[in-house]
Amino acid sequence: MATFTNQATLSYNNITVSSNIVTGEITEVLSVAKTAISDAYSPGETLTYAVSLVNSGSTALTGVTITDDLGAYDYNGTTLVPLTYVDGSAQYFANGVLQPAPAASGSPLVISGITVPAEGSVILVYQAAANEFAPAETGASITNTVTVSGTGTPAETASATVPAENEAILSISKSLSPCEVTENAQITYTFLIQNTGNTAENSAVINDTFDPVLRNIAVSVGGASAQSTDYTYDEITGAFETASGAFSVPAATFTRDPVTGAYSVVPGTAEVTVTGTI
Repeated sequence: MATFTNQATLSYNNITVSSNIVTGEITEVLSVAKTAISDAYSPGETLTYAVSLVNSGSTALTGVTITDDLGAYDYNGTTLVPLTYVDGSAQYFANGVLQPAPAASGSPLVISGITVPAEGSVILVYQAAANEFAPAETGASITNTVTVSGTGTPAETASATVPAENEAILSISKSLSPCEVTENAQITYTFLIQNTGNTAENSAVINDTFDPVLRNIAVSVGGASAQSTDYTYDEITGAFETASGAFSVPAATFTRDPVTGAYSVVPGTAEVTVTGTI
């Protein structure tokens, strides 16, 4: 609710007299709240938002429009938008009943043609994906704001903030050298672990079963010979496993194009090799 005050003056014979001050109160007919269903985001991840509209008046509010800035922010004098609306994701519930999909498009996102029932409510649910302008460093976040407007109704705003996920995001690839060998020859398996997250990972474990079984293996981590406590190996079954903490995968490095403001990711890497005789 908002209050306002007003005072009049009376002038006569070069004399000015002030009236008493009256105070009024404006009761909001339309209230707005915005919630991020997603607790955190990673680059490329889809976030879900819900916008709640409540009409406390006795007349339905028609032609209501919701505009979401999709987290737009200034970067070196340029407006960057870190979220991209997922086409077709908008859903519209009036008093809990699903309605035909509303018109929703653009950046900023505009959702139009909404009717909020008298003494009723509307919930809009939609999704947006974190794009190349979404910051991903530790401590980063995206705040996006909706503005709701309608005929005869003052514009109302609501915001939601979602932090960047502080996590390691690992992938692993395996290569063999050489690919063609004779019996009783040596081969080397190389495991490359990449981290595109903003947090280092120190407890990852590699499991593999070599077939054919390797004999007399030598293991290296990051180019240095591994300690005997860094792994276990069964020469009968070929089962190989690294110990937790045997290697560390550093966090990715995030850089920005100074012109476009787009982020690029250089993964943190770790390498483990196993050489043995078949």
